[in-house]
Amino acid sequence: MANILISGAGIAGPALAYWLSTSGHDVTVVERADAVRPGGQAVDLRGAGRTVIERMGVMDRVRSVALDQRGVAWVEARGRITARMPVDAFAGEGIISEIEVLRDDLADVLHDATRARVEYVFCDTVTDLRQDDDGVDVTFEHAPPRRFGLVIGADGLYSPIRRLAFGADAGLHPLGCAMAWFSAPPTDLDGWYLMHNAPGGRVASLRPGRTQAASKAGLGLRVDRGSTLPRDVDGQRALLSRAFAGVGWKAPMLVDAMATASDFAFTAVAQVRLPQWSRGRVALVGDAAACPTPLTGLGTSVALVQAYVLAGELAKARGDHRAAFESYEALARPYVTTAQQLPPGGVNGYAPRSAVAIRLRTASMRAMTHWPMRPILERQFAKAGDIALPDYTTCHAG
Repeated sequence: MANILISGAGIAGPALAYWLSTSGHDVTVVERADAVRPGGQAVDLRGAGRTVIERMGVMDRVRSVALDQRGVAWVEARGRITARMPVDAFAGEGIISEIEVLRDDLADVLHDATRARVEYVFCDTVTDLRQDDDGVDVTFEHAPPRRFGLVIGADGLYSPIRRLAFGADAGLHPLGCAMAWFSAPPTDLDGWYLMHNAPGGRVASLRPGRTQAASKAGLGLRVDRGSTLPRDVDGQRALLSRAFAGVGWKAPMLVDAMATASDFAFTAVAQVRLPQWSRGRVALVGDAAACPTPLTGLGTSVALVQAYVLAGELAKARGDHRAAFESYEALARPYVTTAQQLPPGGVNGYAPRSAVAIRLRTASMRAMTHWPMRPILERQFAKAGDIALPDYTTCHAG
């Protein structure tokens, strides 16, 4: 069995670490943050991603930290609801799925399920990779260099591993939007995830938190595809503060909350599309390999499915990483390709630029549970289960 380095302790990394360690591999996970990262959006557990969590045996734990929500609703500047979709509108597989979990809560569950048999190295990152026929020499920012049999990048949209193995910005396709998530003061939302659109492609949102101590806020903003977004937190907050000046509903409160939120998280809305997910002894999973964007609601499912299939194919291959990487792609790529298809309207549907476009989008949302919109959305939501997951039970050492 190989000693394997995974870069990234979000969702894909610990999920992959779980299955690899179950197969008897020695696994190390390196993470730039000083602990499991706080904050982030609520993520959906649906379709094949839900199946992976069930096979890991942690579904009860996940359900214990799931959000209690009635659905999603759109509000105008004075707070009047203009359209809504209850959580049961598409049998629990709609925009708000039956099982929604805050990203950091799911990451905590996966970390807890692996930390007894996986080495976690926080406050560090990979700065260089040197491959040969027998392994990979890895240089870290802080720790001494080490040698591993395989290196897996599970380190997000701006993956250091993808950059080192595939080249700077390889496969990165910005969609002209940015999003931020953070905690806000507790607000009575009556169980609804509320969204407000303002002209200029601006989106303010607020949803119930897992506890009554805080609500969970989001700000979305259309940007030029070619623009360089700030990488520092102060710059990101300043960008959003300027953009949301004068926006109605609860936007002023959200901007104030953002200024001091300790769990502020910011990302560009972009996809990663690569012709191949591996180079030699280095492979990618999750957003590093194939980010579908938060707009699809399938990023978590893609991460969990890729982690499960990659680990299973490595177990089947009995040390032949080339065969394992090839079969991993053959099995997972059709699912990922489908998952990366944006919902109707894409970025324009999420953040319309004009008042007229907002009114048209709202009208379409009111019609989404009826023909002809309903079958279109049913096909979108069905993508989450569009793969027959192999059973690798006999391949794992236990």
